[in-house]
Amino acid sequence: MKKLLLLCFINVMTSTFAQKNETYVKANALFLPIGILNVGVERSFAEHITGQADLFISPWKSFAGKHAQVYMLGFNGRYYFNETFKKFYVGVDFSLAQFNIQKWGYWNDNFYVHKNGVTTPYINSNLYQKGYSFMLGGLAGYQFTLADRWNLDLYFGFGTMQSFYKGYDKLSGDRYDNNGDSMGRETNRSGEFLPYKGGVMISYKL
Repeated sequence: MKKLLLLCFINVMTSTFAQKNETYVKANALFLPIGILNVGVERSFAEHITGQADLFISPWKSFAGKHAQVYMLGFNGRYYFNETFKKFYVGVDFSLAQFNIQKWGYWNDNFYVHKNGVTTPYINSNLYQKGYSFMLGGLAGYQFTLADRWNLDLYFGFGTMQSFYKGYDKLSGDRYDNNGDSMGRETNRSGEFLPYKGGVMISYKL
């Protein structure tokens, strides 16, 4: 029995170390035309499993008159139903981000109203938010083989986004939300379930 277990262990270890590890570098073709960088590195670790690290940079201090700076770093593990880097896969993702943006709910010229119902002299379209977020979710995608070393990776990620931020008026520099959040904390907090990752990655095998 000991010899059989030893042989099984040697066989498993041999198979593991004989696994051909491949690495792809990739860039998101959807964002490059508008000056947003989204790049990643994906590496295989087992027959059906890969890991990816990716970086998202939106450097725009102003885009169409709105703050749109986002710096996001993400890590995800992927399981391929066929084999690594081919066809359908699912995975789990953890990302963190720092941002200086104008949230979509402020794209109007209404006066900002505090959560306690008090109307302020600040106009929504002049307001922006600075802070950071943590994201945890799942993702799904499909990789097409384009050529010997080239792939096309279509993917979509959805999950919980927990954000911590402060709000400012870009004309005066004042905190427009100086009453804090609904619990009286100085920093606003929000949590949503949102799509936060996705695109069309052009991938090249090293």
